[in-house]
Amino acid sequence: MTKIILSLLLLVNFRVSISAQVQLSNFFGSNMVLQRNAVIPVWGWASPGEKITLQLHRQTKMVKADNKGNWMVKFNPEKAGGPYDLIVTGKNKLTLNNILLGDVWLCSGQSNMEWSVGQSNNAPTEMSSANYPMIRQVKIPHTINSVPEKDLPEVEWKVCDPLSVKGFTGVGYFFARNILENTNVPIGLVNDCWGGTNIETWISREGFASHETFKDRFAAMPKGNLDSVNKMKIAAIANRVEKLQNSKPVILNPDQVTAITFNDSQWPEMQVPQLWETQLLGEVDGVVWLRKSFTLTAEQAAKPAELWLSKIDDDDITYINGVKVGFTNQWDAVRKYTVGNGILKEGRNTIAIKITDNTGGGGIYGDADAVKLQLSGEAIPLKGKWKFQVESVLKATGENSLPSLCYNAMIAPILPMAFKGVLWYQGESNAARAFEYRKAFPLMIQDWRRKFGQGNFPFYFVQLASFVTEGNSNKGCGWAELREAQTMALREPNTGMVVTTDLVTHPTDIHPTNKQDVGKRLAAIALQNLYGKPMVCSGPVYQKMTVAGNEVYLQFEHSKNGLITTDKNGKIKGFEIAGADQQFYAANATIRGNKVVLSADQVQHPVAVHFGWIGDATNCNLYNKEGFPAVPFRTDQWLQVTKEAKYTIEKF
Repeated sequence: MTKIILSLLLLVNFRVSISAQVQLSNFFGSNMVLQRNAVIPVWGWASPGEKITLQLHRQTKMVKADNKGNWMVKFNPEKAGGPYDLIVTGKNKLTLNNILLGDVWLCSGQSNMEWSVGQSNNAPTEMSSANYPMIRQVKIPHTINSVPEKDLPEVEWKVCDPLSVKGFTGVGYFFARNILENTNVPIGLVNDCWGGTNIETWISREGFASHETFKDRFAAMPKGNLDSVNKMKIAAIANRVEKLQNSKPVILNPDQVTAITFNDSQWPEMQVPQLWETQLLGEVDGVVWLRKSFTLTAEQAAKPAELWLSKIDDDDITYINGVKVGFTNQWDAVRKYTVGNGILKEGRNTIAIKITDNTGGGGIYGDADAVKLQLSGEAIPLKGKWKFQVESVLKATGENSLPSLCYNAMIAPILPMAFKGVLWYQGESNAARAFEYRKAFPLMIQDWRRKFGQGNFPFYFVQLASFVTEGNSNKGCGWAELREAQTMALREPNTGMVVTTDLVTHPTDIHPTNKQDVGKRLAAIALQNLYGKPMVCSGPVYQKMTVAGNEVYLQFEHSKNGLITTDKNGKIKGFEIAGADQQFYAANATIRGNKVVLSADQVQHPVAVHFGWIGDATNCNLYNKEGFPAVPFRTDQWLQVTKEAKYTIEKF
């Protein structure tokens, strides 16, 4: 017994000594970049009252930990340079090596910012030439919490080389490369993104509480730690699912549920392709079965066949008539499964898919024309209504489940990091609530500026790229309304936006791989505004409209050197005009001097103009002579298809 007690005392003393070790926030590490020409905060923890000495370059600072063990010093501004060591001495000593002073950029948003160099155009060539030791990146892990975290999980700052660059944010890296080549200033990238996240998860609780539009809805946010919130939400989701499908989620027998004879007549339906979060099912991370029946002739059933399912988020096991034809464990992979001889039957056939959604969006998504049974010489469309049944809820609290979750775990722990500015690429997940994004996006910018305490720091963002979605000028278009909301955010001070409607090779893919030009266009804004490199950094921006008879004359800002079109015959595409009946028609558009002149045979008295008012705006081909595309716009506010869509917090 004495030995046991002695062992326990030694263990307690060991833990106390470990907890008394002076610690730095995990954000700080060897190879990092610290912000030049600004006060440099460095923080961590130690024993209450412990005296700590920090050295950086020629500076020495002393601090005493408060009664909770927190400490922070602020080094005086330093010029660009290095490498330096950061030495922290208390009861123990920490040394970080190879630190540069330069410009640090916070790169945040969803998957198009997270998209890596290794996934971008010409990746092997880009990686092989990426010898830029003055570019460094730290990747913030995907984590969430219902309350603000004090520290990050362990992270590592990586020096850019042909091996490490594969995992760098593509947009961030190509931006950094352009800045470095023009300024020779070291660049640090804080890769703080999460694919599929909505903007609400990146805004602090205090930010929502301070805003007239959101504060009452935010009051429904449950209080407590993530575990307790998760348990409450699992129960709420299970209750909602039970009401929806008239049964509790239960494990289904694959042999039964994949058979042609299985009766799914009582199952509810969802639209395919379309993520189920945007449909009746709503937010569910778990296992969901989908079923679809179709009819074939004897001749069709005998043909060689492939089953195309576009993309499935996240994993699938797919059956036809009870026979497994394929499986994939990758959320963004295109599914094409060979259907073996004898599987297809004359008459009724059934596809059954077991989908496991681990986080974020769930279900079949992507190009509707790529959801089909491809036979030799013909295709059987499979888009439309599919039956579904929830088998299990794996977890309840994902990154979009409640507001502030990503902010709490991925932004709060790096406060008050000093940095040059923010690069932001997000909005796809908010397209269904585009009208409200007009308030949510500026709120986030203002919220971060308050939290970081660095004034109106530069905030540069990427407008949504072209993507095939429902809607157009006459039906309304949520994707276009989201772009409009992004453009309106330029009213915030010290902001900039790049247009990317022309940078898409396949508009059915929500992830354009040309991140080079996105980074280059963002860099042009920074070089113009921050680095003393005068240049045009924006495409034509609608300024004024004049009507003369049946013609419309448009004037644009950022076009003083002239307007051009990429069409070899001089045709300008993407413009539409409407009369008082509010029906839009494609316009004949020509350039006259620095103006664009529009007309349409169907509109004798034009009153409104649209440009690029559609999800897939790749046809738009108006540029200024510097090569920047025109910003999509409309001159009316007639149809707001997302106006009534609100961000709500599920009560549970």
